[in-house]
Amino acid sequence: MTRYGNVQVQITVKDGKITAAEVLQVPWNDRHDQMINSEAVPVYNQEAVAAQSARIDVVSGATYTWDGYTQSLQSAIDQANL
Repeated sequence: MTRYGNVQVQITVKDGKITAAEVLQVPWNDRHDQMINSEAVPVYNQEAVAAQSARIDVVSGATYTWDGYTQSLQSAIDQANL
């Protein structure tokens, strides 16, 4: 949960590695949310796969999304026992 809404991340794991990350839920309430998250989410998804962890850089202007994303990503990583 973020200040603006929920963020939920799903990962795909193969042979003990994250092969994909995708957002199932992200704040999309208004044009501001849509503008920020349409740019930030693809970056976060790519960073998650590249980093193989929840230690990813924040996209400027998308700090709340980053906070929710990294928390959900870490939860998914923990559930996958990575």
